[in-house]
Amino acid sequence: MAYIAVKGMQDIYKDQAASFNYIEEVFKAVCNLYGYHEFRTPILEYTEVFDRSTGESSDIVRKEMYTFLDKGDRSVTMRPEFTAGVIRSVVENKLYATEDLPIKACYVGPVFRYDRPQLGRYRQFTQAGVECIGQDSARVDAETICLAIQILSMLGFENLTLKINTIGDAESRAKYREALKAYFEPKISTMCEDCQQRIKLNPMRILDCKVEADQEIAKGAPKMKEFLSEASEKRFYETLSIIHDLGIEYEIDDSLVRGLDYYGEVVFEIHAKSKAGIDYGALLGGGHYDGMLKTFGGPEMAGVGFAFGLERVYSVMKDNDLFKELDNGLDVYVMPVGESVLDDVFELTSEIRTLGYSAETPFAALKLGSQFKKAEKRGAKFAIILGEDELAKGVAQIKNLKTQEQKEFKLDQLEETLDDAFGEDDDDGCGEPHEHSKEETK
Repeated sequence: MAYIAVKGMQDIYKDQAASFNYIEEVFKAVCNLYGYHEFRTPILEYTEVFDRSTGESSDIVRKEMYTFLDKGDRSVTMRPEFTAGVIRSVVENKLYATEDLPIKACYVGPVFRYDRPQLGRYRQFTQAGVECIGQDSARVDAETICLAIQILSMLGFENLTLKINTIGDAESRAKYREALKAYFEPKISTMCEDCQQRIKLNPMRILDCKVEADQEIAKGAPKMKEFLSEASEKRFYETLSIIHDLGIEYEIDDSLVRGLDYYGEVVFEIHAKSKAGIDYGALLGGGHYDGMLKTFGGPEMAGVGFAFGLERVYSVMKDNDLFKELDNGLDVYVMPVGESVLDDVFELTSEIRTLGYSAETPFAALKLGSQFKKAEKRGAKFAIILGEDELAKGVAQIKNLKTQEQKEFKLDQLEETLDDAFGEDDDDGCGEPHEHSKEETK
């Protein structure tokens, strides 16, 4: 038997893993600017957590969840999204009563959906997102949108488009569903099997269909704005006014709905284009919701949030060469000259690491030419070379592998030598100073 990854799952390692870490670090850093705190909810939840909150008409609940019976014959599900688990945590731990409102939660971690594997879509993928819970205001909606745009901007995206819509309050949506049902019923027999189910459960889901022929039919459907209550219309235009005043450009997209039934009022997506004009579609999506806390036995509280898949963002960033400034290289490769100094070089490498610089050394004596090839392969910035003669004098050689400049230094001045070397390397006129591992320990 060949041992391979489960279909729809992937291994992430080396440069890709470093790129994922970079996306996560930027995401968490920007969330911190807005006062968010990280939540880490279980991967496994009781199935009712998603059945009750996500909605039976969503594709996730109907056909994509990994659900099974545990040894106690209880139905459990591997989380297909984070929002329901975060809300469950807020209610279970009574955070709505003990925390200052709003509760600002951010998260990142694996989610699981039994979807058809295709390019850029996996059955296990990494989702990052936020939930702002406990205050109902157009300003909260606007701030959440600002956060989403700032995260993508900090990752290097330039050609971003905010698409926004309102799907109204419960009363507005009830009227709209009836109008959609009346419009689609004469045509539904020609539409896909999923849409034939959606018209029974929630006709609004038809607007999110990806089948091209069905999209053409949906273009003639009634628009949500025709059924908005006065309160929902006012709420929507308050949000638009705020983001306009902040200098954020937007497009109102009448066909925009979200794939989960808990959304209401403002919903949005952020789309990206490359410098060459390639349209990558939506990178991130979210919106406002009501009633989620009440569903789990908590008080009536509103929330707003968004989420994105790291795999999707990573692939678009890679296509647009947005990782070119990301430094995944080694700080120092320590080279022994001869077998007699292997133990001394091993100790020297350990000392370099304790100073906060990343370092490697071979575990056996190799020719210097081979060691320089290894250093190049690992993206090392400097090489430290130590042989018997240098060791006897208490010195070693340090070589800048970019400029090829080499000089001798005293081993008892290792820290000063490295600090000076990396300080000079930062100021060599080749761009912004890089952040080697020593900086991360301060």
